[in-house]
Amino acid sequence: MFTPKYNITNQLLANITRISNLVRDLNDRRFPKVVLVEFEKIAREISTYASTSIEGNPLPLTEVKKVLKSTPVNVRDSEKEVLNYNQALETLSELLQSGKLDLSLKLILDIHGQVTTGLLPNFESGKLRKKPVVVNDPSIGKTVYLPPDADRVEELMTDLISFVKANSQNIDPLIIAGIFHKQMVIIHPFMDGNGRTTRLATKVLLAKMGLNTFNLFSFENYYNQNVTKYFQTVGEYGDYNELVKSIDFTVWLEYFTGGLIDELLRVQKLLPELGNSPDTRLEAHHLKILEYIKQHGFIADRDYAKLTDRAKATRTNDFQKLLDLGLIKRQAKGRSTHYTL
Repeated sequence: MFTPKYNITNQLLANITRISNLVRDLNDRRFPKVVLVEFEKIAREISTYASTSIEGNPLPLTEVKKVLKSTPVNVRDSEKEVLNYNQALETLSELLQSGKLDLSLKLILDIHGQVTTGLLPNFESGKLRKKPVVVNDPSIGKTVYLPPDADRVEELMTDLISFVKANSQNIDPLIIAGIFHKQMVIIHPFMDGNGRTTRLATKVLLAKMGLNTFNLFSFENYYNQNVTKYFQTVGEYGDYNELVKSIDFTVWLEYFTGGLIDELLRVQKLLPELGNSPDTRLEAHHLKILEYIKQHGFIADRDYAKLTDRAKATRTNDFQKLLDLGLIKRQAKGRSTHYTL
């Protein structure tokens, strides 16, 4: 049975307490849905950019936004990585909202499959590795870590998931999420895509703490600010078989929780600004559309024309803004076009 070694230091305890307070503050505040919809879009862009950048993807944030907004005709591997990660985020968010999001080996394999679709051979995408791998440090051009043998990977992953489930009620969820993150990196269960899959799976555990991490913030962003420190703290150096009994999670847990604080503070500052943004602010005419739909179930342009003296092109823009914010959806086509919540 997996039994991680760590200490509850004063720093770790202080971090956990502060995170709990920040989460409570965010959950107690009531933001308009339009603001949260816009923030989900921003957070997903940042998460996608940061997590792929950590692994060496060269695309800057501006390019990532362009790729997510309009899929290129001829998709390069760097763009495929971005599209895959974003799709995985959307899938996990949908599972969370449906109440079906629960950590399991199958979920981790599904995440890896999405992350590596079109980037790894089918027999490696969404499959635990069957061959040995090494972790290299590109800055020195040498191997720095030898993960467990391939024939132990399934056993170690099963043990890790069992640890998470067995301790969900008696260990703080932040500590569980942090331990899971580092241990999965140590196991290195896949031929490639380990980091991206680990960070997405960690989001699943963080969702259990009462803050919807998919919609509100990107903890990957903190790691991407100092990738070297992230790798040095989350990883190990040497041969797993020689290190396994001495691995201590304490320093990593302090770093992990410190990163969550950093990102939560950024979100706390940014949310009020988003509420005042022209891109998210709803005007009286937008509210008329939403109110009409609430009363009648749907609205067509001819109905909206009776409520306002705005020109047809302007009315089209009004509908488009609500569509972009995810507040309404278009039904049917042509003259039958109408909108529902």
